[in-house]
Order: sequence, then C-alpha cells, then structure tokens
Amino acid sequence: MNSDNRTHPQPIRRIAHLDMDAFYASVELLRYPQLKGLPVVIGGGRSAVQAALDALADDPEAQAGGNPRAHIPVEAFARLKDYVGRGVITTATYPARQFGIGSAMGLMKAAKLCPQAIQLPVDFEEYRRFSRQFKQIILSIAPQMENRGVDEVYIDFTEVPGGQREGGRVLARLIQKSIFDATGLTCSIGVAPNKLLAKMASEFNKPNGIAIVHDDDLQTMIWPLACRKINGIGPKADSRLQSHGIHTIGELAAKDEQWLIDHFGPSTGAWMHRAAWGRDDRPVVTESEPVSMSRETTFERDLHAVRDRAELGAIFTRLCQQVASDLQRKGYVGKTIGIKLRFDDFKIATRDQTLAWHTADAKTIRDAAGQCLKRVPLQRRLRLLGVRVGSLAREGEAPQLPAGARHEVREAAAPHGDIWTGQLF
Repeated sequence: MNSDNRTHPQPIRRIAHLDMDAFYASVELLRYPQLKGLPVVIGGGRSAVQAALDALADDPEAQAGGNPRAHIPVEAFARLKDYVGRGVITTATYPARQFGIGSAMGLMKAAKLCPQAIQLPVDFEEYRRFSRQFKQIILSIAPQMENRGVDEVYIDFTEVPGGQREGGRVLARLIQKSIFDATGLTCSIGVAPNKLLAKMASEFNKPNGIAIVHDDDLQTMIWPLACRKINGIGPKADSRLQSHGIHTIGELAAKDEQWLIDHFGPSTGAWMHRAAWGRDDRPVVTESEPVSMSRETTFERDLHAVRDRAELGAIFTRLCQQVASDLQRKGYVGKTIGIKLRFDDFKIATRDQTLAWHTADAKTIRDAAGQCLKRVPLQRRLRLLGVRVGSLAREGEAPQLPAGARHEVREAAAPHGDIWTGQLF
C-alpha cells in the first residue's frame, strides 16, 4: 500500500491545566528568600516594607546584590498581630494555610488564627511580569495555550511532541522544569482527556505535582470527589445537591439526567450530568479578545470625597494611567469609559460614558471618567475606586479620538466643576 494512502489513527486528546503554586506568595518569596518556610500573607499596604527598604538605601552590601529586599531582617517585617483595618488576604504561603488562613479572608480574622504571620503588600506589577514570563516559556514548548488569568492556563498536549508519552507526563515534566529553571517558581499540572478533568487533576498533587487522568480513571479518581470539585458547582448548587443526598461526583453521575433537569433546569441539569460523567468538548481557545480592561484599588481606610480630595485625585489619575498603559501595551483602544465605587456600607455604584472615538490616551480616559464620577452622589465615604475601559478594538482597526477632541471632553465637564481633577492635568 502506498504510504500516502495509509490512514493514521487520531491521537488521543490530552489537555493540560497548569496552575502556579501559591503564585503571588511564591513571587514574593523570590524577593524575600529569608521568609521561606514562615507563615506569610499577601495583602494590605506597603508602608512597613518600604520603611525597611529605605533603611537599607545607604547599605553597600544590601545594594550590591541587586535585591536589597533579601537583606531586610525578618524582625523588621509587619506582623498580622499589629494589623488594624479591613483589608483582605490575596493569598498566603503554605505554612500560613496550615493555620486555616486562605484567600479573601479578612486580615483581622487571619490575625486571630496566626498572629505571628508576616504581612507583605500586594505588588500586581511584579506578578504580571512573572505571569508573562512563564506563559512565554509554555508557548515556546506547546503553542496551543489558553490564558485563564494571571496564574493558570490550559494547554493542548494532543499533537505536541511528548504530549502523548506517559499520558502527557513527559511533556508536563519538561514544562515544569523549564518554568522553574527560568523563574524559580513551581506549578502543578493535571493532564486529562478534557479541560473539565484537567482542572480537577491539577489539584491532586499540589504543590509542584503532576497528575494524569485517563478515560478509564473516571470511576476510581473522579467519582469519589465532592461535587464542589467540579468547576462550576458553587456553594449554593452544592447545598441543593446535598439536600437531595448527593455528596460525591459518583452519586451525581448515578442520578438520571431527566431528574437533574427537573430539579436544576434544562441547561444546568444537563450540564451536571455531562460533567459527572467527565464529558467536556470545549476546545483550548488560543485567541481570546478581551471585552474590557480595568484597574481598581481598595483603600486601607475609607476616604472622604472632600476631605481626602487630593489623595483620591492622585489615586484616580494613577488608575486611569495604568488602564491606558495596559491598553497600549496590549495594542487595544476603547470607547466606553466607566468607573466603579464601593462605599463604606459596601454598596456599589457604577457609571459609564461612550465616546465618539476609540482611545488609549490616559488624559482622555481621565476626563471621561471624571464626568462619570460627577453623576454619583458622594456623601458616603469610599472604600474602593475603579476605572474601566470597554468596547475594545485592536489599535489601528478603529477610529481614535482626535487630539482636538480632548479639549471638547474637558470643556463638557467644566460647567459643574470636575471632581478630583483641578490642576492634576
């Protein structure tokens, strides 16, 4: 038979989910190696660390190595027991997690669980830098990658060299080692027939682990797990399932599909049945156009629109500049400018305005966001401020705001006075 006419069997679908281990905390431990093995939480302001860095500014030994943070004495770091405020934890090191501390927990609550824990500030710029770095490493090895956030991705191993060997373990090891050699960071990888199972598998052997799931592993590896392990089943759905005596994925799989549809609706019920049986045909999406870009910050203390005007104005301007920088770096422009406010009673207000042209200009974004701000009553103190740019288009593919129109935008705001702007521009 002519080799051109031979039929080759289709490769078995192998999808990986890669999750960086305690990503923010791990990045911080690279900068502060003296804190390895200690309970550390990431969250809150940066004053204590900055003071310690300032004290080392004239220390030749500290400055010589290129990482003065590594020379900060452990006793100089802020401790949770001294924290006062309403900040929340972004993440924590594994030693801190052993005390029951977790993401989104209030810092004051965490202080009761582990008062000796060290508190470090959040540095999103540094995390994004490492995120770009590890993703470029993955793409150099396996080009079919779906970006799922700053610290996780899906990767299609199916036709990548080594992607079928040992069910994908060989390629997973290569990616793990390449990331660690280049960054010093570890990750956990699950490889399975689809995204649903790969996501679950990446949790099996954390940290720095690899887990392989095949089709015939469903009953032994997946069905004994709690229903909450299925990505998409949240606390409310899980509570409803438990009220019907369904605690594990195996018990969910044992339910008739029509029964699930009757109790959870046609869409959710059918999806639950498919998920319990490990069925997921979603592709790895390599190109995903963002709908919007935003920046927001939660204040260490509630700020007043009048008495804290200068501080709010500086924060507001910085957020607009950061969003503009994000747009420019990623090659996008937008035309819908919006703001988000959270007040001291936790109520949220949003406003937006659509411009006539797309833009990625910081001053134009600032002017339009300032107009949105004027439409919100500001009697209550603020605990969060955010700026968003939507209706995105690729730069060069949409008409941009002419230079002369910036003056028109500012003029439109002038009659009533522009909140928090004044002389900032």
